[in-house]
Amino acid sequence: MTPRIAVIGAGAWGTALALQAARAGATVSLWARDPGALQPDGCMRRLPGLMLPHKIEVTGTLPTRADLVLLAVPMQQLRRIAGQLTLEAPLIACCKGVESGTLCLPGEVLADLHPGLPRGMLSGPNFAGEVARALPAASVLACSDAALAGRLARMLATASFRVYAGDDPVGVEAGGAAKNVIAIAAGAAMGSGAGENARAALITRGIAELGRLIAALGGKPATAAGLSGVGDLVLTCTGPGSRNYSLGVALGEGIVLQDILAGRSTVAEGVETAPALAARAASMGVSVPIIEAVAALLTGRIGLAEARERLLARPLGIE
Repeated sequence: MTPRIAVIGAGAWGTALALQAARAGATVSLWARDPGALQPDGCMRRLPGLMLPHKIEVTGTLPTRADLVLLAVPMQQLRRIAGQLTLEAPLIACCKGVESGTLCLPGEVLADLHPGLPRGMLSGPNFAGEVARALPAASVLACSDAALAGRLARMLATASFRVYAGDDPVGVEAGGAAKNVIAIAAGAAMGSGAGENARAALITRGIAELGRLIAALGGKPATAAGLSGVGDLVLTCTGPGSRNYSLGVALGEGIVLQDILAGRSTVAEGVETAPALAARAASMGVSVPIIEAVAALLTGRIGLAEARERLLARPLGIE
């Protein structure tokens, strides 16, 4: 039986997931806030050079039936949009970050809204444009029920898009949130001329912070070494296509945050996530100096020079 997959959110990542689901043989619906604006000339605005196949149904109506729902909306819109869903199907968050105000991870938002439905997280080192073009990539789909994760992963997997099943959704969510914040730090290091050594150090110590976060949240620290941890962190901290990394580079070059954001039409999740993740870590007593420094920088409490001094002046410890 052909699975029915509903993708909620027609940005670059949601559209890439819809293309991938169709490639995997599913019947696909793609929900967009404004379906008429998605293909004004037959091409996709967020994915230039690609056309959306007619077999993918683009709709402005939220689905009432599906075997799998992929929520690819920005993290800060997840609660509002997911709260409107009325269907009974596994809900997989494909957004990365922490909700401002509540400090909730994606799975916690879904648990609040739909406590009776299976839920999980899809994450990994995946740029939307490359997945859309069927370039080789890998991701992890994690649920607390490993058997369910395996079944859902197979619905999305193809030869070019390897989807591994995971049983640590909390660890996967934490990786998705932290990597965007660390990427801003890595970009700022490069933009300010601190050098490749500094970026490598930030990535490595960022992995250590992620491991501590995962453990405090009740996840498995080993998840930090997987696709949603090291994999996503390396891509986001080095790839020029990373929105968070490029924002950090601009900050390092001395451009004011408001001016950077004013010139963009896409969302850099790390901007909202940094202060929320720093607050969540503080509430659990977890040491996350890089995340704290980025949060302070983005909220204007310190400047770039002070952020650098704070990190370099930390006491030396045992790795």
